[in-house]
Amino acid sequence: MMIENDGFLFPNDLHILWKLMIVMYPYVTGLVAGAFILASLYHVFHRNELRPIGRLSLVASLGFLLAAPATLQLHLGHPERGFNIMLTPNPSSAMAMFGFIYAAYLALLVFEIWLVHRVDIIMLASRSRGVQRWFYKVLALGVYDVSEEARHVDHGVLVVLAALGIPGAALLHGYVGFIFGAVKANPWWSTPLMPIIFLCSAIVSGIAMVVILYQVGVKFSGRRIDAACMQSLARWLWLFVIISVTLELLEIMTLAYEAADEWQIIKPLLVDQLAFSFIGIQLIFGALIPIILLGIVVLMSRYLTDQIRNTLCFVASLMLLVQVFAMRWNVVIGGQIFSKSLRGFRETYFPGLFDKEGIVLAILILVFPLVFIALFNRVLPVFEPLDAGNAESLKP
Repeated sequence: MMIENDGFLFPNDLHILWKLMIVMYPYVTGLVAGAFILASLYHVFHRNELRPIGRLSLVASLGFLLAAPATLQLHLGHPERGFNIMLTPNPSSAMAMFGFIYAAYLALLVFEIWLVHRVDIIMLASRSRGVQRWFYKVLALGVYDVSEEARHVDHGVLVVLAALGIPGAALLHGYVGFIFGAVKANPWWSTPLMPIIFLCSAIVSGIAMVVILYQVGVKFSGRRIDAACMQSLARWLWLFVIISVTLELLEIMTLAYEAADEWQIIKPLLVDQLAFSFIGIQLIFGALIPIILLGIVVLMSRYLTDQIRNTLCFVASLMLLVQVFAMRWNVVIGGQIFSKSLRGFRETYFPGLFDKEGIVLAILILVFPLVFIALFNRVLPVFEPLDAGNAESLKP
């Protein structure tokens, strides 16, 4: 079959099989990994200027982690069989190992969040009455010691868990890039840089997401945006977006310089089939403009008011979230647009509105973590209480 007079497709090579939910999966897990690594900059590397977002980053990471499996379940023809990877594990399969990596990371993240909020739980248990008091006593797990010595132990364990979580987060998301990079038959995916590119762009999206959540959360909580924290977030975001975009461009430049047979199909893929999403959205709108905006914040901070700095960071973060999604789209969908024969292109794919892997469900998956964070904040504070440190010897 000839498609658009560009070449030929095999009869079994007409349809794109990995659709929107497979684009959403690396996007959501990237937010998980990026937010956790950002939190680790404070907990492990003692970047104290990031203290205002320490809790928020962990809770946001948990919210998106809980939403991540929904993308895969919606993609499966028989989602009830998804648990078979746990019941009949296959250690040689990278896909099958996801369940174990996910479970281990979830347990580590929940325990770390519990340690961060342990003193708050005890304080709330001492102040509450009735069912609420019982609820917080259950959350306390029978541990009511809030002495300096106990807090020191908590901090030590927290640092260890956060340190272990960094390679865990890298593994959780890096293995997604490994799955694509290991597909030898697809020249758009098969590159050793793929896991690194996925991980760096994940950190970009995670930081950008926390910037937006922090500014919105502070506005609703009646607090003030911490200037040092926002300036530090802008620096880290600027650094990682430069690294991420550089790696993406190096990959393209390498393919172009080698000019192997696969470049004859990848070149028209980028400049024709994906021109709008790759050149327009990913490179110009989502990368070049945010780099300029963040460069202004980082290099000209002394000349900017807090309001201008916060606005520039917020706008750049929104654009970077779009950029990372465009990158995921161009990798997942773009790698399936050209035929296995490398002689033609499939018809352009666009998700339906109410399909099983449609736009509405994708939006709901992104909204779920936001609702989770809001509900979590009703139970335990996602921002450090202003009276933190005044909970000596409380026992309900």
